[in-house]
Amino acid sequence: MEESQDTDTSTEASVSSVPFRTCSLDTMRLAGPLRAVAIVFLVGLTWLLASSILGGDGGSVMKMFFTGAQDEPTTEPSPHRYKCGLSAPCPPKHLAFRLISGAANVIGPKICLEDKILLSSVKNNVGRGLNIALVNGVTGELLETNSFDMWEGDVSNLLKFLRPLHEGTLVFVASFDDPATKLNDEARRLFEELGSTAIKELAFRDSWVFVGAKGIENKSPFEQRLKNSKSSNKYEGWPESLEMDGCIPLRAPLAS
Repeated sequence: MEESQDTDTSTEASVSSVPFRTCSLDTMRLAGPLRAVAIVFLVGLTWLLASSILGGDGGSVMKMFFTGAQDEPTTEPSPHRYKCGLSAPCPPKHLAFRLISGAANVIGPKICLEDKILLSSVKNNVGRGLNIALVNGVTGELLETNSFDMWEGDVSNLLKFLRPLHEGTLVFVASFDDPATKLNDEARRLFEELGSTAIKELAFRDSWVFVGAKGIENKSPFEQRLKNSKSSNKYEGWPESLEMDGCIPLRAPLAS
């Protein structure tokens, strides 16, 4: 009988110890995932600290890792474009312009006014010599365009074009290849009356851009000339192309 009691006691002890074993196993099962979470957290924290010290973008990466959200890329605003590519807008009642002379005898000139191309190779209205656009100085309206061959052409065509200009007419000029070989004294004088100072010395294959006006009282501030010189030419036989832009005030209507 005592043996039986001992056996029962042992059995009860054995049975009573089972719950303790079960708790121990559950704890062991939870320990693994908790340890993994702790490791990930520590690694992430270390990464964030290192990124903040070194200036990295760890915050965005971790945010995307944990939440799946990704920061929208930031785009810088594009620079504002003004008429004819000017760096700043013109004041009210002014015309924005840009002149580009031809490059050697290959690339034609271009004349832009108020963001409209008046003369260019693309428009197929430029030629060797002097390329000229006439503009109403009061309204800014284009009146006429033409090109005059100053190498093999007839200068009389240029004279007929310039002589009848009305008071206040704006004259835009861009050279291409050779602007001067056929120029005579009268042609040079007519350009002087429009405000040119470089026309006196304009020579074979010089680069020249100019804006003048019929009836101008002073010399034009809008003129550039680059001499054809073997020592400084950018191209073989030609100086580099000239580019000039600015704002021209509209003329007040003439009193009737």
